[in-house]
Formats: sequence, structure tokens, C-alpha cells
Amino acid sequence: MVATSLEALIAQNNGDPVTMLRNSKIGMYVYPVVAPEFSNWRVEQEAWRKSAVLFDQSHHMDELIVEGPQATEFLAHHGINAFHNFGLNRAKHYVPVTPAGHVIGDHIIFREREDKYILVGRAPTSNWLMFCASYGNWNVRIRYDPRSNSRPEGERVLREHYRFQIQGPDAGAIFEKMNGGPIPDIKFFHVEWINIGSKKVQALRHGMSGAPGLEIWGPYKDKDYIHSTVMQAARDAGVNLVQCGSRAYSTNTLESGWIPSPLPGIYTGDGMTKAYREWLGADMYESAGAIGGSFVSDNIEDYYVNPFEVGYDFYIGWKKDDFIGKAALEKIKAEGPKRKKVTFEWNRDDVLKVIASSFEQGTPYKWIDFPQPNYASSSADRVERDGKMVGMSMFNGYSFNERCLLSLGVVSTDVEIGDVLTLKWGEPETTGKTSTEAHKQAEIRVRVSPTPYAAEARTSYADSWRTRTNG
Repeated sequence: MVATSLEALIAQNNGDPVTMLRNSKIGMYVYPVVAPEFSNWRVEQEAWRKSAVLFDQSHHMDELIVEGPQATEFLAHHGINAFHNFGLNRAKHYVPVTPAGHVIGDHIIFREREDKYILVGRAPTSNWLMFCASYGNWNVRIRYDPRSNSRPEGERVLREHYRFQIQGPDAGAIFEKMNGGPIPDIKFFHVEWINIGSKKVQALRHGMSGAPGLEIWGPYKDKDYIHSTVMQAARDAGVNLVQCGSRAYSTNTLESGWIPSPLPGIYTGDGMTKAYREWLGADMYESAGAIGGSFVSDNIEDYYVNPFEVGYDFYIGWKKDDFIGKAALEKIKAEGPKRKKVTFEWNRDDVLKVIASSFEQGTPYKWIDFPQPNYASSSADRVERDGKMVGMSMFNGYSFNERCLLSLGVVSTDVEIGDVLTLKWGEPETTGKTSTEAHKQAEIRVRVSPTPYAAEARTSYADSWRTRTNG
């Protein structure tokens, strides 16, 4: 019998979601539509440090429009964030958790009207909110614009909005040219209207890699006009605006400290969480996704994270009457954090040893793809001290700016910045994943480093999740 829900799939796998996800045949994670490279990924990475870069964010994220009389109450109840100070033309980093306090995902949320919000991000948060809208019988309307097809195979691609981000040390000159004069002094995570040629567009003060930046969006039909006008403004300003392809795009977070794809903590639990698994289709992200890496546990909850571990705890609106997961988070807070977010700097010689093995006969170490080995939906590599697991590496890649491989993850709170640990690289056994080849495991030394890793990000970001660790 063909399973039609995530809950049924887990049952078919003898109640073992870990084995199910580690053997997923979804293949490599693909950033849709945007060209892999416009110049080359090294130059594209350099641009957000040395000149200016243009990210096309129009295709790889879901968009969810939530509006109606109870829009604010609905979103406040299903996210950890405080909403009392969420005025119009503002944005927040929105984080929902399960009743057990496990992170589901995150979105950037924009408040456009008193009763209308736009949320942008990955599938787990979108799916959860669509389920919650019906589960609780809320008076809200939801319009869902899913991310573009990973492999459109020549089919026409349409979205509700285009979305670009322009950032880098020379970005200010571009903004002034495309606006026809100085832009407003926009505060971090605030939104203002600016001009781009003949169009009025909304602009969010933001910057993913730590450099100054604006994120702009508007109707998708205007995408080509906006793109050409921005590129011309850069030429008129004498700025080398480098378009960033999908290969380099995902790596900016390694320098700025956001863990983009934690495993949604929804595979266990009864009540609301079980109802959600029964609602999720067998082909949806949570059902088809893959866990990759050297860490294998019998307990799926060992892959979950909570807001305290990834620096989201200062979002928590403790004064709200109630929200999903509040009681669980109160208990976690009382017990004290057990892990904290860090950056791992991979040892150069050990990385070269892994790469060299692919030029020798016999079974090589697991291939490290450059600039980002994106071979699973969620990554979990063991990080050890004296043979004991003390952390988990969750997202990795190469920074041409830093000339090293980096990864983001969590470690025990007694681990200090500067400590040298051992990361196990490669799958410990053969899995059914189509994104892995026959290989053996390697040990790679990693130095525990600050988050964000890039000094520019640490010093230029407003106080935010990027700069928060516990300990």
C-alpha cells in the first residue's frame, strides 16, 4: 500500500525516521533557476567583501502571505517572537517551534498592514503554518507561493514577487544612482520605499554576509526592468556589481553565521505534532528530505535543536500569554543550555588529504564538493574530543575570502573558542542516498571559532541572532 502521509511513511519504515531519511533518494539539493555561476564562484564570493554583489533570491524560497482579522494573533501564537513592538514596515526573523520546543525552521516576516504579513523562507515553516491555519480554525487567509521547481526542464517559471539583494562596501553608490539621489537612512530590518528607475519598490535594510545591503522586491512582472536598471545604475556609479550564481550563494552564510537547514523537529510527539505528520504529504519536504553526515543515532531527536542552542532565545516573547512551545522552552531555560552555536575552521592539511585520496587507487574519502558539499537536506557530522561526541557540524562549505573550509554547528557549552576537535567526515555505512558515492570516513581537525566567523559580520551587524551564542 502506497503511503500518503509522513506518518504513514514512518510506519512503513518500522517507526524509524532516521533510517528513512538517511536513505532518501531525493538527490543533491538544488538551488532552482538561477545560473550556477555568472563569472566564477570565487570572484562572486569576493564581491560581497571587495565591491558589491547582486543576489537573485526570486526562486529558492517559499513565500506565504498571511492576512485577516486574526493574522497577528495567529502568527504570534505559532512563533516564539514577541509581537508587541512589531510595527508597520518592519521585518523580523520569525521562528516557530513544536510543543516540545524543537525548532521547525525560520522565515523572514514582513508586516505590510495591520492585518497582513508576508513570510519568506524554506518549506518547513511554510508547511507548518499552513497546517496550523486549519488545525486551530483561525480567521486568517493564506496564499502560498512555493519555491520554483528545482528542475524546471524548460518550463516557464513565474512567482508572485521578484526579490534581489544588493550588498557590499560599494553598494551605497549604486543605491544613490538607482534612487536618483540619497536613499533614506533605513534602520536595520526596517523597510522603506525607494525609487528604481520609474518604479517605487520596497527595500529592507539587511545584509547576509555582514556587508551593508538592501533587499528589494516587487511584482514579478517587473523583474527584468528592475534587474537591468540596477545593473545600469552600477555602471553609472562606476561600481563593479557582480551577479552571484547559485554555487556561491549558499556559502555567504558560512561567514555570517546562520544555520540554514536544521532538521525540523516534527518526527516525534503526539497531539498536534502527530496530526501534522498525518497532514504532511508523502512527497513534501519533511517526507522526502535527506539526512547526511557521519552522525547516526537511533533517536531522531538527537538531530533536533532548540532556540537556545542556535542563538534565537532572545527572540522569545516570554510576556505573551501563550504560544506553541512556551512551557517546554521555560523548562529548557530553567535547566540551562547544554550546547551553543559555533563555527568550525577545518584543518588545511586534513582537507588536502581527503581531496588527494580521489587521485589514488582504492576507496577514497568522501568527496568534498566546492564551494559547498550540499548532498543532503540536513547535515549532521560528528564532532569529537578524545573519541567522545561533543558537537554536531550542520552546514559546511569553502570561503574563498577566508581561504578555508568552514562549517556551522553546535558544541557542548564547556567547549571553548580555540579548542581543536575532530570532525568525522563521510557516511559511516552505505546508504541509499543517490548523492553519495562509495567512500571511507576521514578524521578532520577543526578549530572552534567565533560566530560569525567573518570579522566584518561580527562588527557591522546589529545585535541579532548572528552574533548570539550561549556561553
